[in-house]
Amino acid sequence: MGGVTIQAKELEARVAAILRGAGSSETEAAKVAANLVLANLSGHDSHGVGMVPRYVDAVLEGGLKPNTSINVVMDGGALLTIDGGRGYGQVVGEQAMEMALARAKQFGTCVLALSQSHHLGRIGHFAEMAVAQGLVSMHFVNVLSRPVVAPWHGGDGRFGTNPCCIGIPLAGREPFVLDFATSRVAQGKMRVAHNEGKSAEPGLLIDENGAPTTDPGVVVVPQPRGGYGALLPFGEHKGFGMAIACELLGGALTGSGTWHRTPDAARTVVNGMLAVVIDPSKLGTAQAFEQEALAFVDWLRRSPPAPGTEGVLIAGEPERAAREARRRAGVAVDETTWAEIRAAGAKVGVAA
Repeated sequence: MGGVTIQAKELEARVAAILRGAGSSETEAAKVAANLVLANLSGHDSHGVGMVPRYVDAVLEGGLKPNTSINVVMDGGALLTIDGGRGYGQVVGEQAMEMALARAKQFGTCVLALSQSHHLGRIGHFAEMAVAQGLVSMHFVNVLSRPVVAPWHGGDGRFGTNPCCIGIPLAGREPFVLDFATSRVAQGKMRVAHNEGKSAEPGLLIDENGAPTTDPGVVVVPQPRGGYGALLPFGEHKGFGMAIACELLGGALTGSGTWHRTPDAARTVVNGMLAVVIDPSKLGTAQAFEQEALAFVDWLRRSPPAPGTEGVLIAGEPERAAREARRRAGVAVDETTWAEIRAAGAKVGVAA
């Protein structure tokens, strides 16, 4: 049984069928499936349909609760504290962001503290929601799951990939959407590499003994001594500092919790997210913002291309290019990942 290349809509339908089998309503299954496939289309296979086996396992172990909506814990107008109830992050994350966007347009800004969401998926999706309405957004996210990133100068995993994301609309142009893990590479990319039988680039990983390795499996499957290796933070102490900030803001400040316990084998992934949304039209700087943002982006683009490159790209452009290409060619899913998806379907009585 080999891998497959499948058109987006068909892939959405197959994934949605599995999610319905795991207990989701038709509406919820369709929303989550569309979000996962959009991640694949955007070139982020780490956050795409390869997550389905983990979601099914999380439902079966009770850590992910289908058909759950947000609970507003505190409503202070421009301040919102929301509990996701361990519902699908693609659902409760959107519900929370929709409230935050409405409040930002009403008050000029909104600070959203979202706790206890199951895996939010690609955080750039929420920034795209904001920029589509002409709003700026900043997102700080922590990850409560087996810790897979080592502290700078540390020898084992102590926290998650803790993503940070910033979305900025550009008048009359496609937006700036910066979305990155604070590890040198996303955990899911190592899962994809392991499933495809590929090695990682040097400098990304340490093994369970703390030694450098290029084997992505060290953060995917148990190692000979029963433990795991770890990813390294990007930018040495700078990325490590950003990861701590995401843990403290996304985890501690939101009330979602931080990681400080012995790792376990649970498949559940809990995210906390602190989001700050700003409406430039209410800040009194809208005209300058539009003009200066475009002037700066144009200035960047006039930089001559470095040898062997196609020139300067702005955050968000690679994803948009990938979507165009993959919508035409279809989404490729490797053999191992496809087998895992089929097995996840079988667990809930669905043939993938």
